[in-house]
Amino acid sequence: MENVILGKTGIAVNKNGFGALPIQRISEKEAIYLLHKAYAGGINLFDTARFYTDSEEKTGKAFRGIRDKVIITSKTMAQDAAGFRNDMETTLRMLQTDYLDIYQFHNPGFCPKPGDESGLYEAMTDAVKKGYVRHIGITNHRLSVAHEAIDSGLYETLQFPFCYLSGEKELELVRKCETNNMGFIAMKALSGGLITNSAAAYAFLAQYKNVLPIWGIQRLDELNEFLEYIVSPPSMNRRLTEYIEQERRALQGDFCRGCGYCMPCPVGIEINTCARMSLLLRRSPAALQLTGEVQEKMKKTEDCLRCNRCKEKCPYGLDIPALLQKNGEDYKNVLAGKIIV
Repeated sequence: MENVILGKTGIAVNKNGFGALPIQRISEKEAIYLLHKAYAGGINLFDTARFYTDSEEKTGKAFRGIRDKVIITSKTMAQDAAGFRNDMETTLRMLQTDYLDIYQFHNPGFCPKPGDESGLYEAMTDAVKKGYVRHIGITNHRLSVAHEAIDSGLYETLQFPFCYLSGEKELELVRKCETNNMGFIAMKALSGGLITNSAAAYAFLAQYKNVLPIWGIQRLDELNEFLEYIVSPPSMNRRLTEYIEQERRALQGDFCRGCGYCMPCPVGIEINTCARMSLLLRRSPAALQLTGEVQEKMKKTEDCLRCNRCKEKCPYGLDIPALLQKNGEDYKNVLAGKIIV
């Protein structure tokens, strides 16, 4: 069983982390079953957030009575000290715990620091002093904020998108975290569902000893794959190397990662689904994307106001209105029986 030490926190966890965002989409009973099975199979870090609707509540119910056996991380999107305290109190209550192993600022547009007038970092250190938080982390999708967080020396972990579709800039962050003894938690390890070969995803990330991937898990078959990798971890070989190179060629350029930070849309478009529909049609069973529910979602793209609010909020600088238009046209072609290329 391979472990990762999260930098200066000293926390040692299994190489597979459980990303609890998707469990907000399933019933409480199903979620608790998955969380229990993950723990029984060797996964011991569970990552959630106040932003993930009832994910914290489900996680809290699952680990009631065995809290000291697991590592729980959560996040706050608070903009000031009062909001931070409110989020933290709610999170602790939902998780049925009196402390968080790692508490993270959730994708802030800046790097919270002492004296920056937001009061966020001061509120975090106060929570540490009172025992509510054990280690301080930050998550982001912006390279500039990530570098600033590492350079500041104020943070013990960084959570950032990293997978085999990542480039040299993301790899630089991984190396920099290792040099600075800072834990690196890899989100979007399956690129929001665009990576469908979990063995290749695992093998790629396993090359980096300081990287902890957190897998967004919603179904039992998904969980079983990663539990199997605890027993028999895949490693990079010629076949997987060639496969990854082929994948990189197929997905090069701009594409929506499905992170959802562009939301909400003023006219109700589910941007993080609709802006990547063309890829989902190519890379997953098309029938899943052609249901009446999905057709209604794609129909909404015609209501786009081109207000560019989503474009301004996109951490990857994508032209989202243009992506919505292209994906909407591709979807109509598929419904008409045409093949998209």
